[in-house]
This record gives sequence, C-alpha cells and structure tokens, in this order.
Amino acid sequence: MSTRTETPTARPPVDGVAGARILIVESRYYPEIADALIAGAEREIVRNGAAFERVVVPGAFEIPGAIALAAGRYDGFVALGCVIRGETSHYDYVCGESARALMDLAVQGRLAIGYGIVTVNTFEQAEARALIDRGDKGGDSAHACLAMVALRRRWPPK
Repeated sequence: MSTRTETPTARPPVDGVAGARILIVESRYYPEIADALIAGAEREIVRNGAAFERVVVPGAFEIPGAIALAAGRYDGFVALGCVIRGETSHYDYVCGESARALMDLAVQGRLAIGYGIVTVNTFEQAEARALIDRGDKGGDSAHACLAMVALRRRWPPK
C-alpha cells in the first residue's frame, strides 16, 4: 500500500514550460502499470501547457537508449516502466543499469529527464505507485521532467 499523502493536484504548476516538447519513453512489459503511468504523465504534461509524443520500447533496459537516440529533438523526456523482482539477479542489473544510464544522460548530456521506472517486489506494489489515485509516479515523473526543462530554459547551454 502506498503511504503517499498528497494528491496530484498538490503539485505546483511549472512556470516557463508552455510549448515544451516532451518525449515519453515507455516500456510496456506490464501493460496495466504502463497505462497508469502514461495516464498520470500525460495529464501532468498537458496541465502545464506542454506537448508530448510517445514511443514504446521492449523493456526498462532499452529506455536510456531510446532517449539517447532522440536527444536534441525534444525539450525533455519522461522514462516510464516497471521492473518487478523475480527469482534471479536480472532485476538488479535492469534497475541499476537503466538508472545509471539515465543519470549519465541527464548529467553528461544535459538532458531534462523525469525518472518513472517503478522498481518493486510485487505487482500490488507497482499498482500502489502507478495508479493516478494512489502514487501517480507517472505524474511525478512528468512534473520532474518539466521542472528540469524550466531550469534548462533558464540556464541554456553556452
């Protein structure tokens, strides 16, 4: 069960992002979770006056590669997916390497990225984090992306 106490409407609007172009990169490995994440992200992006496109990749591991390929074509990126722990160490590699690669892109590539890859032990935990009326990680990730887009616009590359 999620312990989240605030609601998506508690997120303040992000100033300076009207007209921004956001690419949502989604893994549909767990379609029900992906749909919930997407719903929250799309709602947050539209609420702030930005536009979005979506692209689907096979799994969370492929999200950073897709963002790297699209770098320079969008103002920001929202990485959405779900990794549920299984019986092998595969979970650790997928979670760690996808997070590391996204951080590398954000810092070294100066990209505005919202991190929305839900990493959990059970499907129920994923639902608690993804559903709009519960954790709304998709909305949180889109909001983080937009906040970074606003900073990038404030401090453009020299």
